[in-house]
Parts: sequence; C-alpha cells; structure tokens
Amino acid sequence: MQTNLMTALLATREGKEADAILRSCVHCGFCSATCPTYQIQGDELDSPRGRIYQIKRVLEGGKASKNTQLHLDRCLTCLNCETTCPSGVKYNRLLDIGRQIVDEQVKRSLFERLVRLLLRKILPYSARVKPLMGVARLFRPLMPNSIKRKIPKAQKIEVVSLGSHSRKMIMLEGCVQDIMIPATNAKAKILFDKMGIEIISVKNETCCGSLSHHFSEVEETKVFMKKNIDAWWPHIESGAEALLVSASGCGKMLKEYGALLIDDSEYASKAKKVSEICRDPCEIIQAEDIAQFTKVTQKRITFHSPCTLQHGLKLGGKIESLLLAAGFDLIPVEDAHLCCGSAGTYSILQAKMSKQLLTRKLTQLEKHKPELIVTANIGCQMHLNSQSQVPVIHWLELFS
Repeated sequence: MQTNLMTALLATREGKEADAILRSCVHCGFCSATCPTYQIQGDELDSPRGRIYQIKRVLEGGKASKNTQLHLDRCLTCLNCETTCPSGVKYNRLLDIGRQIVDEQVKRSLFERLVRLLLRKILPYSARVKPLMGVARLFRPLMPNSIKRKIPKAQKIEVVSLGSHSRKMIMLEGCVQDIMIPATNAKAKILFDKMGIEIISVKNETCCGSLSHHFSEVEETKVFMKKNIDAWWPHIESGAEALLVSASGCGKMLKEYGALLIDDSEYASKAKKVSEICRDPCEIIQAEDIAQFTKVTQKRITFHSPCTLQHGLKLGGKIESLLLAAGFDLIPVEDAHLCCGSAGTYSILQAKMSKQLLTRKLTQLEKHKPELIVTANIGCQMHLNSQSQVPVIHWLELFS
C-alpha cells in the first residue's frame, strides 16, 4: 500500500510504525472473510481493510468524522484478521494508533464521555467494584431476568492449606475476576500446589491496564503498568519463574507491556521481562499428566476459545488438548474462531452488535447439547452466562 503520511507524524515512533504497517497491507481482503462485524454489517467500512483505509486517510491529513470514529469503535479487536492475514499486517497496533488520533480530533458526546469515565473509574478498582457488586447481589432476586443473569452469584471459597515449594510463580488476581468469580484462581492455586508450584499473590497489584489502553488513555495505561511492575518486581528478582494469568484478555495485555513501555528508560527492561515471563496456565500445565488432577463429572463439554487466547496469545488448541487428555468428551464447535461479542467493555458500549454476536456464538456452542461450556476468560464467561442455557465456567474449575 502506497502511503503519504503527514511529515510531522512520520517524525514520531508511532508514525513510522503506522507507515510500515500500512505498507505491509496488500489489499487482499482475506481479513474481511473472518471479521465478525463485517459478517453482520456487510459494510466494507466495518471490515479490517475498510478500517485500515479510514485510518490511512486520517494519518495522511484527512479530517476524521464521527462516522470514522463509529467504524473504529465497532471493531472488537478480536485479532481474527491478524490470524487470517497472509502478509502479517499488525492491524491491532495500527488500530491503537488510529483510534488515539481520531479521538483527539472528534469530540465524543457528553453521554459517551460520562459512560467511559465511569467505566474507567470503577471497573479497574476492586475496592470500588466490590461494594457495588454487593448491592447488585442484594437486589438480584428483584431484577428482571435479563439483568439478573449478568450478575454472578457470590461464590463461597473453601480455605485450603497449601504447601511451600521451591518452584514459585506469581498469579495475577485480576481487578474484577477475584470479586465476580473467585473460584477460578482458587482452583488454580490448588492445582498448581499439587504440581509442586507455589503461587504468589501480590496484594498491591492493580488492573492490567487493558481498559484504559482500549480507551486510548495512554498516560493512565502507563500508570497501571508501572504500578504492577513495581509490585511484581521484587518477586521476579527473587526467582519467580512465571507470571500466570488465568484471564486471557489480561494475559494479552501483559504481553504488550514491553512494547508499550519501550521508550521508558526506567521501565523498558522490566516491562520486557514481565512480557517474557507472562504465561497462560495451560502453557505450564501442558507438561503435566492432567488426568491425575481431575475426576470427570461432566463428560460432554464444549470449549469456547476466547479471541485473546487463540488470536492474541496464539494458544489455540492447547486447552482443548488438555481437556481431551483429562478424559472429557469435547464437542467440536463450528466457527470456533469467531468472537462471542464480549471484548472487554464492548458488550456495554456496542450492546446491539454484541448481542448479535453472542446469539450466534451460543447457537454453535449449544448446538450438540453439551452438559457444560468452558472458556478461558472471565469476560467471555460472564457474557456467555448472561444468555446460555448451559452453565459456563472457566476450564481451570474442572481440575483440583
């Protein structure tokens, strides 16, 4: 693709990066065939190729419009297009750069700004989410079913004495996960204890920064990342061999720490190390005989592979292999590469599109009447549970 980016922009790291990404695109359109929003909308502007052209126009000096912003907002950042692309176009990074510039040019409505501000000031903070969730659960019985199903019931976690081991790994607790569905990490700690690995929970860690990052709040994202690095670093220096993240969405964000802080003289090398040792639990467990840690109670299950797991972390098929090795009857899922519509705050900000994607995804997941649906990301889990006729849990809850 021929480019003519603004001179001032080309003088920046982001401008040079965007120019290289644009030049790698060969207009083939393969990305459109696997883009969830294009499949629903049928509009080229709601395809990766269409969004690339819109971003290119803005980076070359064209004026962004509310319509440009809308089409970029509709992108799920599911990364399906990157998996499909034969040219290796780094679409997600180009979208980050494009969204930031468009948001600087196009002022959002007061309502949009208020909703985004509330999401930014509440969801990344456990101390703020916890009391709100307590109130929501208190009034849950009185709510309509459509809202009730979005509020997970409180889980009672059994206190289990865990051993001390020479192998140690840090586990990200998650700003929302530990309140909404604490059973995931609780079961994971028991499992890793049986594997001879001690899990370190770091109390002063915070949100991974993904929400702020997706809202183009660059400085706010850096604050979250640096706080986490400071919290984890003493344990990393002491020999923690991995940083485990059971939510694939957060895992994808941690993998980006090195790139996002590459220009920070104080944190660049530390951020790179964090990204290098970040692991999804399946990467560690795959070396074990998983059958010894489970007693199969649900035979027929379907696995929903989150976009961040298969397209972001490139771990498609890993968890499915573990489930088969453990003795589960894993039902194949048609169009397993497509997004469920959760995508962080997408289900709130793009509710109509998100619901269409959810309905389509559940049709495939429930098609062969499984006893259970399992996934690997809290956002997907809660989103699927809001409409599913079958219980949806994190795959780690199957093992203990």
